[in-house]
Amino acid sequence: MAAKNDSIDVRIPASCPASVSQILYHAWHHDIAGLKPLLNVPGRASVQEPTTGETPLHAAVRACAPVNRGELSYDADDVEKHAKAVVHELFMSGAIWNDVDNNDETPGCVAARLGLKDLYTLCVEAGVRAELLFGLLDGYEELDSEDEEDEEDDGAQEGDGEEEVADGAAEAHGADEDVEVVDSDRAFVPLKNRKVGPDVNSEDYLRSNLTYSNGKLVDDSQNGVMMAWETSIMRASVEALLPGLAVGRRILNIGFGMGIMDAMFAETHPSKHHIIEAHPAVLEHISSSDSKFGKEWEASGPTEGAHKVHAGKWQEVVPKLLEQGETYDAIYFDTFGEDYSQLRMFFTEYVPALLEEQGRFGFFNGLGADRNICYDVYTQVVEMHLSDAGMDVEWQELDVDMNNLGKEGEGEWQGVKRRYWTLDKYRLPTCTLMG
Repeated sequence: MAAKNDSIDVRIPASCPASVSQILYHAWHHDIAGLKPLLNVPGRASVQEPTTGETPLHAAVRACAPVNRGELSYDADDVEKHAKAVVHELFMSGAIWNDVDNNDETPGCVAARLGLKDLYTLCVEAGVRAELLFGLLDGYEELDSEDEEDEEDDGAQEGDGEEEVADGAAEAHGADEDVEVVDSDRAFVPLKNRKVGPDVNSEDYLRSNLTYSNGKLVDDSQNGVMMAWETSIMRASVEALLPGLAVGRRILNIGFGMGIMDAMFAETHPSKHHIIEAHPAVLEHISSSDSKFGKEWEASGPTEGAHKVHAGKWQEVVPKLLEQGETYDAIYFDTFGEDYSQLRMFFTEYVPALLEEQGRFGFFNGLGADRNICYDVYTQVVEMHLSDAGMDVEWQELDVDMNNLGKEGEGEWQGVKRRYWTLDKYRLPTCTLMG
């Protein structure tokens, strides 16, 4: 991998618009006195250089790179202290924690690469705050208002601290009069956004065709639904959910996929083994002669209904299981095409009622697995949400063999559109009811 060029001339080129370069220079030189007046205008904390994607956060962190320390106006030993003050001020002014530059780095990624632990921690904390806020906002229904259109036209609106900020605004009080906020202040388009199509959603996924081949399950857009490289993670998950691989337990698995998890569960001879699967192609695969979980498996249960594949979306099946009084010693959740809100709903609204008092709940932890800072943010967010749901979580860190996972379109990713895992560590969650 080529070394990143962190010099100021490269990151803030001469072609940079004055409205952007002014605030980037103040952030780069850790000049809070000059920076604060500029931040009075909503969105100014997250302007971006149009070609490099440099934001004020990137600039404040990157100035701490060894190549830049000699250019600052104070002792090199105090660089990180001054940078922390600027980064804190930017976050308090609505700076976006997960903006990426043309190196595909967030400000936190830059801090991690440069070994700036305190700055990295500030970025993680900002990410956690933003995600928790969005979680709260998602829980409220937008109210209709007759004056809604008039209100939308009244002045500028503040950014939300993640992904997007409102365009344009009035002049800042106390800011230099020659600074004009324009649309180009957020004109940078990350490389991934230029070449990747829309995100997969559950409805489109359930309508798609699936292909089982060469140790992977992909949809007709070549999205990896499940892959054989996950086997070691699945094995560790089974061992965590069933300590000592205890036999005779009651098990619920949501998301059959390639059947890796269920094959391992079946080896423990559970007294109850229920599977929920929604995709028609997977259900057809399960009922085929090649499957170990077809009609013969269902008939082989120790009691009627002990071995059962429930066809349908878990949101429709789980309430029926609750009505029937079903409970389980081990529950695992691994769906595709659903966002975090669905996982959260499951462990908040259903797991406490489905799980036996001494039972264990787990899920495939791919939350934010495209970069370390996102993984760290979601680890803290999900831990807080689990606590709100009355559950404790223990994390087991596993090594991931990246030999065949390191490059897009190569090795395990050959024939797969999106490299959905990029980290050399996996945090395996084991959740239990509090008390």
